[in-house]
Amino acid sequence: MMTVSSLVTRRLFLGASAATLAIGALPGMTRAATPISPGTVLRAGDQKGGNEAVMKAAGVLDDLPYKLQWNQFAAAAPLLEALNAGAVDTAYASDSPTTFALASGVEARIVAAYRGSGAGTAIVVPANSPIHEIGQLKGHPIATNRGSVGHALLLAIAEREGWSADDIRLANLLPSDAKAALAAGSVEAWSTWNVYVAQAQLVDGARVIIDGGNGLLSGLSFVTATTTAITEKRAALADFLGRLARARRWALQNTDAYARVLAAEIGVSEAVAKRWLETDSPRAVAIDDQVIADEQRTADRYQSARLIRARLDATAVFDRSFNAAVS
Repeated sequence: MMTVSSLVTRRLFLGASAATLAIGALPGMTRAATPISPGTVLRAGDQKGGNEAVMKAAGVLDDLPYKLQWNQFAAAAPLLEALNAGAVDTAYASDSPTTFALASGVEARIVAAYRGSGAGTAIVVPANSPIHEIGQLKGHPIATNRGSVGHALLLAIAEREGWSADDIRLANLLPSDAKAALAAGSVEAWSTWNVYVAQAQLVDGARVIIDGGNGLLSGLSFVTATTTAITEKRAALADFLGRLARARRWALQNTDAYARVLAAEIGVSEAVAKRWLETDSPRAVAIDDQVIADEQRTADRYQSARLIRARLDATAVFDRSFNAAVS
């Protein structure tokens, strides 16, 4: 697994100035795709059970006209750190950590959008926990990674319930550490996502207190690409995005087949993989005014929670010119 220095981590997750948020227009953003240059290497950043798994399962990686180099990360935070460091060209992550990274000055644009129900993100507690409703978690320690979609769910709940920022006691932990902390009783709950929710329920017997469906979360995930990749590897990037969209459409139509491949790929049971897919499977959507408006709401929520210093203008961090490749 690729590692990023603590210097890069600090650079990425310290608040950004307004100047770094104003990302200017990129040369050639609207021009037609040019032929893929010989020897092009596209470095795709990914998470456990992410794009590599679905693209392999769907069989869309044959006869690539460029070299595709996968780089796997345990969570969105280190993945986006790698994007910031220029160690990968693209990153696939939910809207929340993507927002956090872009607002912190990462030189990148969102080039593709996917939308699910949001229900794949949930707060879980141990089976024997006395916690049975969200109000009981006010002021209690909850594990999740700062800036993650799990953190976004906590912020959305606090906003809905009228809690103050101090009413959320965040234990800033990556998934493996958060799982251990929950098992040890160091935290009352864990706000997590996707396969971790499914595993917690089916393997550990955990209970879901609340999930991100019903409007709490936008359900958006994004493919983000560095500005360098957009200009210098544009044709390869467009081809990759098209293949990914086809793979995601295949997954929606072939849940059982995908669950079998996914289970083997990430080392979980087919039941866990299928539970994850049935809970929240994203589909490709065009980057349109609604997507941008939803991203603005996420960014504004982060600013209100003082996670980012300056307002992020969502219109400045999208590149709509790849919509045709995804459609």
